[in-house]
Amino acid sequence: MLFLMRGIRNEKKIKLRKKVVVSVINDLVSDQRVKKVCATLNLMGFQITLIGRQLRKSPEMDTRPYRVIRMRLLFEKGFLFYAEYNLRLFWKLMFLNADLLVSNDLDTLLPNYLIAKLKRKPLVYDSHEYFTEVPELVNRPTVQKIWKRIERTIFPKLTDVITVNDSIAGLFEQDYGLRPVVVRNVPHLMKKTEKKTRKELGLPEDKHLLILQGAGINIQRGAEEMVEAMQYIDHSILLIAGQGDVIPLLKKMVSERSLENKVIFRPRMPYQELMQLTKNADLGLTLDKDTNLNYRYSLPNKIFDYIQAGIPVIASPLPEIAHIINTYQVGTTITDHNPVNMAKTINEVLADQQLIDKWKNNCSFASLNLNWEIEEKVIIDLYSKYV
Repeated sequence: MLFLMRGIRNEKKIKLRKKVVVSVINDLVSDQRVKKVCATLNLMGFQITLIGRQLRKSPEMDTRPYRVIRMRLLFEKGFLFYAEYNLRLFWKLMFLNADLLVSNDLDTLLPNYLIAKLKRKPLVYDSHEYFTEVPELVNRPTVQKIWKRIERTIFPKLTDVITVNDSIAGLFEQDYGLRPVVVRNVPHLMKKTEKKTRKELGLPEDKHLLILQGAGINIQRGAEEMVEAMQYIDHSILLIAGQGDVIPLLKKMVSERSLENKVIFRPRMPYQELMQLTKNADLGLTLDKDTNLNYRYSLPNKIFDYIQAGIPVIASPLPEIAHIINTYQVGTTITDHNPVNMAKTINEVLADQQLIDKWKNNCSFASLNLNWEIEEKVIIDLYSKYV
């Protein structure tokens, strides 16, 4: 009888778990921010359904303790892609039972907002970037106006908004009078696991290793200039690990300049495998250009990956990035994107092992503050009222 009563109580607890539907337009395998947020919500007791998409070349989904829906779309870019995704997301949300909706980025906000109104459910909006100023929209004013109109119509009516850094929070407050709470896209505090050797990873052992990693190695993010700069950097290899629309151009540049012995490409891979590569690097690179507001005020998660891996950072002097580097003394910034000047800065750093050791030591201290275990407290505080 006692076991039976416990079973009934447990069953009631399961039924009383609040259902939250989280939607994002990205391939779910590679979106580390959404994965971390869902893990935190799961630990808080929410019953989660995560909706995203599956590309033709998407890796297999990792095992997660909640329901995952990956939509295969007919289109993978352009107007038809966004239209198809938003329409299908609307109908998915219409027929899913949810106590709370979570929209990630502007490209999922409209269907979430409409369903929230129709079903009278609360909505949390998590903006991962200053979407209306991304390069893909800045050069397409008509499309940009459509997205701005959607944002301008919905944003002032929201109550719970999250974004990734103080600069972008300030822009939203300036635009709409509502300041989002800030949750930076930092990784989990890295546990001391066995570190693979360069030999095991197929990396050269007798040269300095520079890494540029990310799921969005795209135009205007400094990768082209970095490849050019490798012509002037001594005894070093550039490892470009990840994906992005500029990768084909970079491979062409490497071939045309006969840099095959100085530049290595690795495809997108599971996060833990990527971090094995990162931990073997001497320097981590984040080189976004100040060509649009989204990049100007970006705070790429790769900078925190580098710090957790214990490697110093060479970065563009963008405000949020420079603030982290200067506060924790974990690297330096380039003066500009002239390849010769970039090479000069990196050569000077690589020649000063004492400075590198100092920055590495500072990374160890910085990692104790810049981790998800601390950052998720903001998430817990915001979502607690919905449990």
